[in-house]
Amino acid sequence: MPSTATIDTFLVPQKTVATAKGDGCALEVSGAASRVFLLTLNITNIIEQQSLDVSIYGSADGATWSAKPLIAFPQKFYRGQHPLLLDLTAHGEAKFVRAHWEVGRWGRGPTTPTFEYHLASMAVPPDILKDATAEAKALA
Repeated sequence: MPSTATIDTFLVPQKTVATAKGDGCALEVSGAASRVFLLTLNITNIIEQQSLDVSIYGSADGATWSAKPLIAFPQKFYRGQHPLLLDLTAHGEAKFVRAHWEVGRWGRGPTTPTFEYHLASMAVPPDILKDATAEAKALA
């Protein structure tokens, strides 16, 4: 019988400082109660004239990652909280997910980009997802 654990964690730890491209740790999601996750990108500190690109990759084994991202946040330039739903129902092979980020910098001043941020992940409980889907259909 599959586990129905609630996953509420960070794909990128709090107070992470990114100055170059990188990857977060693999997060096993196969035991989650839901295959839908609320991702919240929280940019807490930046310098001007730079960009942050964050995408999510999937894996069946936690070692070999998808060639293309499962989902990506729109490119970010400013502080703030940015939510995004990751729906893995069409990606049954994805038992693990991880974040990948790339940073860019242009203009005057130091050429090294610097972002302080974190990426939280929370499984959306099936009952809440069911209620929200029903409400969205009623409003359509």
